Formats: sequence, structure tokens, C-alpha cells
Amino acid sequence: MPNYAKLHDLISHRITIEYDTGARITGYLASCQPPSGAVEFVVISEAKLIDSKGRVVRETGELTMCPNIVTSIALAEGPSGRDLKAG
Repeated sequence: MPNYAKLHDLISHRITIEYDTGARITGYLASCQPPSGAVEFVVISEAKLIDSKGRVVRETGELTMCPNIVTSIALAEGPSGRDLKAG
């Protein structure tokens, strides 16, 4: 498992978060939550969302996200409670 606490050392630096699909997010790491220990959420300023072909699909001044590995996706509302397991 990655050491997410090391993200604290990258605050104010330009970072890139890459995904298994080839998509990536790039921007300046503005803050981490919680402020110490293992990071669960980050705020990225001047964020660019880039698809697997290298095209910028969205730019935003600020993006709050979870940089951790996804373990499952579940339907929170609707007729079915089926999970989509990652991996």
C-alpha cells in the first residue's frame, strides 16, 4: 500500500496523479486532509483533467479529491445495491 503521508511533503508543488486507464490529473497540491498522518483527501489548485489520449478535458481552479486506491464502487441510491469491485 502506498505511503499517502508522504503527500504532505509535496504541498505547493506541481503534481500528477495517474490512473490505470491512462487518465491523469495535474496541478498544484494546495492541501492535504487530515493535516498530518495518512492523507485521505487533497485539494489541487489549477487542476487539469487529462484523458488517456493526452487531451485536457477540463480545467478548474480548485479540485478536492481522494488520491487513494479505489477498492469498490457501490450504488448509493436506486433499485439495486450491487457493488462494482475494483481489481
